[in-house]
Amino acid sequence: MASLASSLSCTVSRLNLFAELSLNYHSITIYRTLSSKLRPMKSLYHHRSFNSPFSSYTCKSTISNCSKTLGSNTVFYDNLVVLGIETSCDDTAAAVVRSNGEILSQVVSSQADLLAKYGGVAPKMAEEAHSQVIDQVVQDALDKANLTESDLSAVAVTIGPGLSLCLRVGVQKARKIAAIHQLPIVGVHHMEAHALVARLCERGLQFPFMALLISGGHNLIVLARDLGDYLQLGTTIDDAIGEAYDKSAKWLGLDLRRSGGAAIEELALRGDAQSVKFSVPMKQHKDCNFSYAGLKTQLRLAIESKNIDGGIPLSSASVEEQGIRADIAASFQRVAVLHLEEKCERAIQWALEIEPSIKHLVVAGGVASNQYVRSRLQEVVGRNSLQLVCPPPSLCTDNGVMIAWTGIENFRMGRFDPPPPAIEPEDSQLDLRPRWPLGEEYGRGRSVARSMRTARIHPSLTSLTQHQRQ
Repeated sequence: MASLASSLSCTVSRLNLFAELSLNYHSITIYRTLSSKLRPMKSLYHHRSFNSPFSSYTCKSTISNCSKTLGSNTVFYDNLVVLGIETSCDDTAAAVVRSNGEILSQVVSSQADLLAKYGGVAPKMAEEAHSQVIDQVVQDALDKANLTESDLSAVAVTIGPGLSLCLRVGVQKARKIAAIHQLPIVGVHHMEAHALVARLCERGLQFPFMALLISGGHNLIVLARDLGDYLQLGTTIDDAIGEAYDKSAKWLGLDLRRSGGAAIEELALRGDAQSVKFSVPMKQHKDCNFSYAGLKTQLRLAIESKNIDGGIPLSSASVEEQGIRADIAASFQRVAVLHLEEKCERAIQWALEIEPSIKHLVVAGGVASNQYVRSRLQEVVGRNSLQLVCPPPSLCTDNGVMIAWTGIENFRMGRFDPPPPAIEPEDSQLDLRPRWPLGEEYGRGRSVARSMRTARIHPSLTSLTQHQRQ
């Protein structure tokens, strides 16, 4: 074991934990955090040793010139300035945010043309697109904030979940900046960031609260009990609603340079939502999990039965066929969102049994920018005497603001890494977590779906945080 540990690069992770050994791991990750509380204007790391729990192997790091980044008083924390970098999927984003909630800049480079060309995300193409623009996106974010790297308190970056190739681009950029300018670095959970950005928009939002996180890759209902502490009430057992929207838009010949959700919502306004009788998924399952694979199949069969060729753009279709496509879009959207409503209704009841003090349901993620979704969920929370909190559309889709803000929240708790070494070995392993659950599964909502079992490669963020507190 000692020889194995000694072969690992000396990395420090923001969570004060030791790794769980698993036969599914290709390598062992050692989780560590800096929990010491230092006064302002003092060096953050002073010949600090980090001991592996697996052996006597010790990493020693001498790091100075970080005095501006951490203080133990509230006034100091209210003057943090954090750069957030997001490259988990198909948008390259960066933003600079102050700890008082002021958004100094926000820059997003979209891969909409690639999405239209390939009909979805092509990981290798997405990685190349990120690599081409990452430097400019970050520089634009700094320029718009009228700051330089030396003005920053820390750098926050998405480390998972997401596409490994894409995550790597952002992490490498963040580590380069942090190394050159001796800045702490915060590894951020992408889905936690979607939930927490609501606390930036609604400063009165306190834990506990519920969060419905809906995007192209995720359908997740959680009870947010505290920072880093989430109880998963439900998730998707196959496809997420955003992915179903995207596929539907493609099959209906809509413009994929926009999100599938926006395209479907616009077309649905022209259609009859009762014209096609789609079945609501998982009606027989009395849990809070989602499934959109079957609804996608129903939609495809409906399109085929009408002899619709998705290769023909909507604008080139006859007036009659445009009407048929609109009817299908409206019917699909009604049932897709009804599935959300039914599962949210049950999840709210579960959550109130666990935490009766809950007052808010946060809805975030790319699909949360859909006005039809918001209006329907507003009715759900109204029936249950809750308040709906939705970030503005620009903060629902993937963005750097949510990463910077989540970095600030975790930084305040002492969850961060020290500055990386100025020169890292070429073969050093980056802390990337493509499949990284947010919370632990609630017993009543547990699923035995194969997709959920194979997804649990990394311990959940919640389990790691709980270890830290012990």
